[in-house]
This record gives sequence, C-alpha cells and structure tokens, in this order.
Amino acid sequence: MNDFNNKLQKYAEVALKVGLNIQQGQNLVINAPIPATDFVRVVAKKAYELGVKNVHVEWADEEMTLIKLLHAPQEALKEFPMWKAKGYEEMAKEGTAFLSISAANPDLLKEAHPDRVATMNKTSATAMENFKRYIQNASVNWNIVSVPTKEWAKKVFPHHDEKESVEKLWENIFKVTRIDQPDPVKAWQDHLQQLKIRLDLLNNKKFKKLHFKAPGTDLTMALPEGHIWVGGGLKTEKGFEFVPNMPTEEVFSMPLKEGVDGVVSSTKPLNYGGNLIEDFTLTFKKGRIIDFTAEKGYETLKKLIETDEGAHYLGEVALVPHRSPVSDTDVIFFNTLFDENASNHFALGSAYPICIEEGTKMSKDELQKNGVNTSLVHVDFMIGSAEMDIDGETPDGRMEPIFRKGNWYNIED
Repeated sequence: MNDFNNKLQKYAEVALKVGLNIQQGQNLVINAPIPATDFVRVVAKKAYELGVKNVHVEWADEEMTLIKLLHAPQEALKEFPMWKAKGYEEMAKEGTAFLSISAANPDLLKEAHPDRVATMNKTSATAMENFKRYIQNASVNWNIVSVPTKEWAKKVFPHHDEKESVEKLWENIFKVTRIDQPDPVKAWQDHLQQLKIRLDLLNNKKFKKLHFKAPGTDLTMALPEGHIWVGGGLKTEKGFEFVPNMPTEEVFSMPLKEGVDGVVSSTKPLNYGGNLIEDFTLTFKKGRIIDFTAEKGYETLKKLIETDEGAHYLGEVALVPHRSPVSDTDVIFFNTLFDENASNHFALGSAYPICIEEGTKMSKDELQKNGVNTSLVHVDFMIGSAEMDIDGETPDGRMEPIFRKGNWYNIED
C-alpha cells in the first residue's frame, strides 16, 4: 500500500473511531459530494468492518445546484422535498450517526443572484430545522471532514497546476487532522485532553463578560448565567463522546443574545453558500447588528443577516489560538471547517443549547427567555489574528487576560 492510500485509510479510521465514535450495530449516513466517491468507499468499507449495520450515502452535485439557481423558476426555490427532511428526522430519532464531507467550490455560485441563493438557503434551513435540533443538542453523533476537489484546490493554490494543487491540499488536510502522526488516534486523544484543560479553566472562571480588542475590533460580549464552555469531544444522550469537526482547535460557548456591543472585523474570507464574503465589519448594539460593511459579497452578507430576526444576533463565541496546526500552515482554505480552526470566531444565528445549563431540555421560548439566540441559520465567521487580546470579567468585577497577541494567556485557577 503506497503512502497516500495508507493515510487515506487512517483518515477514514480517525473519522469513524474518534470523530463519530461509531458504535456496533449503528446505522451511518454519509453526506458527500460526487468527487469524494473514492474516500466514501474507503469509509463505508471500514465502517462495516467496525460493525456498522447499514451505510447510506446521500450524494450531492454542486453543478446541479448551480443549474437550478440559474434556470429554475422562482417558485421551485421555495420547495424542499419534505420526505428527505422527515427521513433525516426519523434516522436521527433512531440513533443514526451522520458523517458530512465538506468540499465546496468557493466560487461556485458567483453567477447566481443573491436573492435566489438566499431563497434556496432559507427554504432548506426551514425544512431541516427539526433535524438541526438533533445536531445542536448533540442528540446524535456527527462529524464533518473534508477531501479536496479540483475547483477548491485550485482556489487555495492558484499558482499550481490542477494535479499539484490537489496533492498540496491533501497534504495540508492530512497535516491539520494529525493523520501525518505515527499514531493519529493517539494524537487526537492527547489533543482532546489539552482542550479539556482549557475548558475546565474557563468553566471554573464563570466570566460575566468578554472584551475583544484588535485592529478593527473593539467589542464587549456578555455571557448568559449558566453558560458552559464546550469543545473537542461532545457527548450524546446515550453517553458516548464524539468530535464534531476535524480539524478542531476551538473551545466555544454562547453570548447573551442582547449583550453584545461594539464593532468586529473579519480576518478571513467567509464562504457562504458558494459565495465569498471578504473584509467585512459588523456593528452591534444590545446584541443586534445595526450596521455592516463588506469589501466583497455585500449583498450575500445582507441576505444572510436578513434570513430571520435571529440572524441579526450572535449565537456562538469560539476561542482558537493563533498558533494552531491550521494557522501554522499559513494557508487560507476558503472553507469554514478549516479557517475557523485557525482563528477566534463568532457565529451569526442560532446558539447550541448544550452551551447553557439544562439547555437541551428547554423549549424554544425557554431558550429565548434565558438569553439564548435562535435562528434558522448558524454561520461561523473568523475574527482572530496575532494582534487580538481578549479579557474576561469575573463575577466579582475583576478583569483577567485570556488571550494576548492571539494566543492563550496563562489563566490561573
């Protein structure tokens, strides 16, 4: 077996054993783009070897999405196959595991009108809202990994030919997911343990507020009472741990919905629905966006914010050191799965109920009463840099450093 195939086997093993922590007798759904066929087959074979009962693959074709957006009548963009939405809900209810492969072409939809893209995205989000609750409540084990496509690789490495750009992207994916380590599973276990140390420190501190300061960013964020910092591995209702994203370098929680004030500037491009939004700023008052700018993708950002009322507010705050395996590659991936793990980031839209005490048991109204944002969307965007400082306000009003110059400051108990 050559080196690449050996790494591909290890990648599939890490996704199943660490990412999903797949259980014997469990069913597995793989959401994948057509170019990921070879990897999907490797994963499926290994999944059956690990005792999975059934592997179902839901294939996606980006080009068909583009064709629909360019040529279908407007009313078609307001329809979603409810049999599919209900099917996902039923599979989640039965305890199915879900593996998604993220490999979008960052420039795919640049020819499509932002209004039509926004309509299609909102239609899909509305139809899949119930399924999303299973994901955000960690009711099921799920994981996102990625494989290169030629369009994506060429965007990341434009000065290389197609073959070389794909090879370089694979090389970087293997590096940041620790597949290049002698024992990737052990490397992941050690990494998750380090994240847990950070989580314990933050959860013991119970900060009331965070203050973010960097060029173009000066923002204060209140945290709700009973907030919880999570990251690395999550735990399902049945009690087994899984790792939602690979790579993952973040610890995250939720802001108080109406407790965000100030301005924040993006530090990396945001690929949203096949369109890039670049060099944008958001200004908040009492949690709500009151102004925004964007050097590129203004209309796409506008439509994202206008998805619903909750999209005007933040739902996640995530801390990621500037010195991380992803950031150290010095590569902009144009893919949030990777770029968010190279940078502190926020998310527009819904919060994860797991980030507040008893959150998974609360109704939508109860979540809102506790300052938890709800929305059809949850879109991460990157704000971190080597120049960012973050301070936390303790319950007794003291200010303590959390980040200095983009990296963790030594927080003491």
